[in-house]
Amino acid sequence: MSDAAPEREPQEAEEARPEHEPAAPAPLGVPRVPTGNAEVDARLARLADADHLATDGHVEVYEDVHRGLRDALTALDARPGPPAPARHPTTTPR
Repeated sequence: MSDAAPEREPQEAEEARPEHEPAAPAPLGVPRVPTGNAEVDARLARLADADHLATDGHVEVYEDVHRGLRDALTALDARPGPPAPARHPTTTPR
Protein backbone atom coordinates (compact mmCIF):
# COMPACT_ATOMS: atom_id res chain seq x y z
CA MET A 1 0.00 0.00 0.00
CA SER A 2 1.30 3.46 -0.89
CA ASP A 3 1.11 6.63 1.23
CA ALA A 4 0.83 8.78 -1.91
CA ALA A 5 -2.52 10.40 -2.61
CA PRO A 6 -4.52 8.64 -5.28
CA GLU A 7 -4.27 10.26 -8.68
CA ARG A 8 -7.35 12.10 -9.84
CA GLU A 9 -9.16 11.13 -12.92
CA PRO A 10 -8.37 13.51 -15.87
CA GLN A 11 -11.94 14.84 -15.83
CA GLU A 12 -11.68 15.80 -12.16
CA ALA A 13 -8.39 17.61 -12.77
CA GLU A 14 -9.94 19.65 -15.59
CA GLU A 15 -12.90 20.62 -13.42
CA ALA A 16 -10.60 21.77 -10.62
CA ARG A 17 -8.50 23.90 -12.99
CA PRO A 18 -9.63 27.55 -13.20
CA GLU A 19 -10.79 28.92 -16.55
CA HIS A 20 -7.50 30.86 -16.80
CA GLU A 21 -4.21 30.60 -15.01
CA PRO A 22 -4.24 32.90 -11.97
CA ALA A 23 -1.02 34.63 -13.03
CA ALA A 24 -2.00 34.81 -16.68
CA PRO A 25 -3.78 37.81 -18.25
CA ALA A 26 -7.56 37.63 -17.93
CA PRO A 27 -10.28 39.78 -19.46
CA LEU A 28 -11.65 42.40 -17.09
CA GLY A 29 -15.17 41.93 -18.39
CA VAL A 30 -15.84 45.66 -18.72
CA PRO A 31 -18.67 46.16 -21.22
CA ARG A 32 -18.11 48.60 -24.06
CA VAL A 33 -21.26 50.32 -25.29
CA PRO A 34 -21.26 51.58 -28.90
CA THR A 35 -21.19 55.37 -29.17
CA GLY A 36 -22.59 55.60 -32.69
CA ASN A 37 -19.35 57.12 -34.00
CA ALA A 38 -17.51 54.47 -36.01
CA GLU A 39 -14.07 55.97 -35.41
CA VAL A 40 -14.58 56.20 -31.64
CA ASP A 41 -16.13 52.72 -31.48
CA ALA A 42 -13.12 51.26 -33.30
CA ARG A 43 -10.75 52.88 -30.80
CA LEU A 44 -12.76 51.62 -27.83
CA ALA A 45 -12.84 48.11 -29.33
CA ARG A 46 -9.02 48.23 -29.33
CA LEU A 47 -9.15 48.21 -25.52
CA ALA A 48 -10.03 44.49 -25.76
CA ASP A 49 -6.44 43.90 -26.91
CA ALA A 50 -5.29 44.65 -23.36
CA ASP A 51 -7.34 41.71 -22.06
CA HIS A 52 -4.79 39.28 -23.49
CA LEU A 53 -1.63 41.12 -22.45
CA ALA A 54 0.34 41.17 -19.25
CA THR A 55 -0.01 44.39 -17.25
CA ASP A 56 3.17 45.88 -18.67
CA GLY A 57 1.65 45.63 -22.18
CA HIS A 58 -1.45 47.64 -21.25
CA VAL A 59 0.29 51.00 -21.45
CA GLU A 60 0.93 50.71 -25.18
CA VAL A 61 -2.73 49.85 -25.86
CA TYR A 62 -4.05 52.62 -23.59
CA GLU A 63 -1.74 55.22 -25.14
CA ASP A 64 -2.79 54.16 -28.65
CA VAL A 65 -6.48 54.40 -27.75
CA HIS A 66 -5.97 57.74 -26.01
CA ARG A 67 -4.11 59.14 -29.03
CA GLY A 68 -6.88 57.97 -31.38
CA LEU A 69 -9.67 59.41 -29.23
CA ARG A 70 -7.80 62.71 -28.91
CA ASP A 71 -7.36 62.82 -32.70
CA ALA A 72 -11.08 62.11 -33.18
CA LEU A 73 -12.00 64.99 -30.85
CA THR A 74 -9.54 67.32 -32.54
CA ALA A 75 -11.05 66.43 -35.92
CA LEU A 76 -14.47 67.51 -34.64
CA ASP A 77 -13.10 71.01 -34.08
CA ALA A 78 -11.54 71.10 -37.55
CA ARG A 79 -14.67 70.10 -39.46
CA PRO A 80 -16.44 73.00 -41.10
CA GLY A 81 -19.81 73.73 -39.60
CA PRO A 82 -22.83 75.28 -41.27
CA PRO A 83 -22.17 78.61 -42.93
CA ALA A 84 -22.54 81.62 -40.71
CA PRO A 85 -25.58 83.80 -41.44
CA ALA A 86 -24.86 86.79 -43.64
CA ARG A 87 -24.57 90.01 -41.76
CA HIS A 88 -26.38 93.06 -42.99
CA PRO A 89 -24.54 96.30 -42.54
CA THR A 90 -26.11 98.37 -39.88
CA THR A 91 -26.62 102.06 -40.32
CA THR A 92 -26.29 104.40 -37.49
CA PRO A 93 -28.72 107.30 -37.21
CA ARG A 94 -27.21 110.73 -37.80
